[in-house]
Amino acid sequence: MTAFSFPKTTASPNFKAPTSGPAKRGILYVKWGPNNPILERSINSVKQHHPELPIHVHQLPDNSTLLDKAWMFPHSPFEETLFLDVDTVVLDRLDFGFDMAIKHGLACCICECPWARRYGGISGDLVEYNTGVLFFTKAAKPIFDGWAAKVATVDSSIKFLNPQGQLTVMPYNDQAGFSLAVQEAAVPPFILPLNWNFRPLWHRSWWGPIKIWHDYSDPSPQILEHVKAQARPNSVIQYVGFQ
Repeated sequence: MTAFSFPKTTASPNFKAPTSGPAKRGILYVKWGPNNPILERSINSVKQHHPELPIHVHQLPDNSTLLDKAWMFPHSPFEETLFLDVDTVVLDRLDFGFDMAIKHGLACCICECPWARRYGGISGDLVEYNTGVLFFTKAAKPIFDGWAAKVATVDSSIKFLNPQGQLTVMPYNDQAGFSLAVQEAAVPPFILPLNWNFRPLWHRSWWGPIKIWHDYSDPSPQILEHVKAQARPNSVIQYVGFQ
């Protein structure tokens, strides 16, 4: 990860974490294959910032694929759920995301590539959403039902140029079906800013604290210190850019 620069932050040291959320609120992971240090890294980050929340890891068969994420809804034992991809790192309290899910049914972020037409079965200006961080309640069931139906039928292949400039095809991806389901939903989700699903390879600048780091690389100590300072209620919100 490249270095980044930002102004020095002056902030109050009197930050206190909010009280525990409802007992029926929790974290969901859906995985296949053996456990690995990346999953443990994510679980430990949840415990650091939300020690009160139960964590449920649902194990899929070893031959599962990204498309199987679309059936996550019944795997959650919670009324208020945060689904996290295994390569996420929680860096701050996430109460607001849960609150928006209570109000809207679903809260999520726009994908770093916002154009769903990159998929073979989608055209026009449909927005693509990232499914690696999803706050949801039981009210979001229609969207998840639509996602499961769409992911089984839509052409979700992606054409892209590899680092050598050669045309390459990714055969499938779960986010095509999710984007179609959101488009057709009677009640749209609440859209969180990129801080809640931060993708450092593509997100090169931001304001304030990063809530969830979404990458296989670790956030640097410098980033962690900055997030800690920016998370304080009285901090002056700062702009940060990777160099």
